[in-house]
Amino acid sequence: MARHLPPGWTPEDPMGFVDDHLTPLVDEGLGNSAYLVDLGDGRALAVDASRDLRALGAAVERRGLTVAYAADTHLHADFLSGAVQLGHDHGATVLASAAGRRAFPHRPLADGDEVDLGGLTLRALATPGHTDEHLSFLLLDGDRELGVFTGGSLIVDSAARTDLLGAERAEELARAQYGSLRRLAELPDEVAVWPTHGAGSFCSAPTGAERTSTIGAQKRSNPLLATPDERTFVRRLLSGLGSYPDYFDRLAEANRRGPSVLDAAPSLPSLDSAQVKSLLADGGYVIDVRPVADYAAGHIPGSLSIPLRGQFATWLGWLLPDTATLAFVAADDQDLSEVVWQSYKIGYERLAGRLTGGMAAWVDDGNQRASTAFVTADHAGNRPYLDVRQTAEFTSGHVPGAVHIELGGLADHAADAPAGPVVACGHGERAMTAASVLERAGHTDIAVLDGGPADYAAAHGRRIVEGGTR
Repeated sequence: MARHLPPGWTPEDPMGFVDDHLTPLVDEGLGNSAYLVDLGDGRALAVDASRDLRALGAAVERRGLTVAYAADTHLHADFLSGAVQLGHDHGATVLASAAGRRAFPHRPLADGDEVDLGGLTLRALATPGHTDEHLSFLLLDGDRELGVFTGGSLIVDSAARTDLLGAERAEELARAQYGSLRRLAELPDEVAVWPTHGAGSFCSAPTGAERTSTIGAQKRSNPLLATPDERTFVRRLLSGLGSYPDYFDRLAEANRRGPSVLDAAPSLPSLDSAQVKSLLADGGYVIDVRPVADYAAGHIPGSLSIPLRGQFATWLGWLLPDTATLAFVAADDQDLSEVVWQSYKIGYERLAGRLTGGMAAWVDDGNQRASTAFVTADHAGNRPYLDVRQTAEFTSGHVPGAVHIELGGLADHAADAPAGPVVACGHGERAMTAASVLERAGHTDIAVLDGGPADYAAAHGRRIVEGGTR
């Protein structure tokens, strides 16, 4: 096939290609990156695109491209793949592991298989560990390795978790991850590393701003690549694993079957108060996406507070079943398309609609509203302190005597929460969600801390402590 290299690119300047013709598309909420590669002839390669294709679509339109190939490094657990939709919308060929047994049309690849992209080549490298069928994709120009899409194998200063297929397989897959990272480390130092998972991902990634790297930089800075042997690697990797959202257990199979194709952008219909009350009576859920101060001031009794921000999908998927029918309360200036796409990208499609007129309409129709105390540290009093952050956050520094229950497990452990607590996280968003979970479970006299542990400790003359939970 004739070569169609991007204008201005030369083989002597591989990173110029990276800078000018590779577009990372970062989902800050899920902590992931997708990638769009301009192939230079009006066609593009998309790697690990999610079902929410808004950012990718804007980049494609801006460059005047058609997506010819959609590659998935693995069966994603944290989002629905956009590859099937790209096949529908652009006629893209889906590239994925043959071992994934996907139930939709795709080009199955095994270790060493190559795809001619029209001048550049994509080579599949088997890198199991995060999942059984995981592939990395090495991008080449002739014999020159430009970069490698590492998905959930080698990520910046870490490696992705190996327990998503069950705790009983975590050690086995960690050993496979050890071999995969060492295989990738054999690539030349100058090869770019383009992972999918990054900071903020529950697929395991350390905090930090860097989402891409090089093989040489990772050999110098990645502590897992510095381990002297497989046993040490396995111990270090497994010891760093925390909890992850419940919906992760469902999405790999959904991605194997293939997400349904959307013929139009989904939307939220209008609902009146009577329809919302009927939905609640029938076992549905009302999700209040307004800022926490608005929820605190007045909300529908029994509603859940999940503020609309980058992490909205994470907490929706952690706290509610995907079979639930959902209605939403939003502020007038909030982007309802964001609510819809964050829900759809993790497989939540039973969206009944949005309460027209918001809380004002609810109250005007004679319905009751509830409120939750939202207090600064100096007004928290002597209430028991309930910390709902992740375990790693808690052990790195918490208020002495705090009760710790992670938000993701709070519904199952509501009986263990102290009576009349002040609920806290880092700033207040997760704490308000926790308060709404406790209120649904029958708890009363709850306050939410507007702030975090350092604010509370300073106001109450205490020192932050590190270590285990109680």
